[in-house]
Amino acid sequence: MELHSGWTIASSSWDFLRKRWSDREQELITVIQEETKRTEENEEAGYRSPTWSILRALQKINKAKRLEGEVIMSAPPFFQSAGRGDLKFWGEDDRPTVVVCESLSESEQEQWSEKIGNSKDWVIWCRSRKKDEEQRPFEVDGKEIFSTRSKQAKPKAGEKTDKKGGKGQSVRWKAWWRQGNIKCAVSEEYAS
Repeated sequence: MELHSGWTIASSSWDFLRKRWSDREQELITVIQEETKRTEENEEAGYRSPTWSILRALQKINKAKRLEGEVIMSAPPFFQSAGRGDLKFWGEDDRPTVVVCESLSESEQEQWSEKIGNSKDWVIWCRSRKKDEEQRPFEVDGKEIFSTRSKQAKPKAGEKTDKKGGKGQSVRWKAWWRQGNIKCAVSEEYAS
């Protein structure tokens, strides 16, 4: 491996992934390098990963076995399988599924929509749609369970809030996956 292609990952994530990619360690290293670049670009554009608590709660809605989306370093190990588009992180392509919509590229979103067909065994985590945005294809078949459009409670003295007064901490800090940082951030666009 060359010096300019370094990367950092939490040791627990590395151990977990290395066991699942046992005979393809060099391929795993290459995938992590590519995923690191993708994550940095997404984070610069404003994307933040949902917390594992949020993903666990979404998983419980339909007893999901698979996570679709995220990147290999941040996908939680409590899913039996995980991947994004054609990239399989681990496990088989099981259903039901939790989908982290904003972590998918447009082509990956289209690919996922085609793959699920008429099934209803999925839960999607996505940002709230702005008033002037078109309805997304999954919103036609889906049912909104929670949204950030609720009234915000008045924060207590010293409590962190977003610009609109929200106090939930449902997303991770930028580069959390590199540092193993479990602190959460206030989200403006995702349910908290």
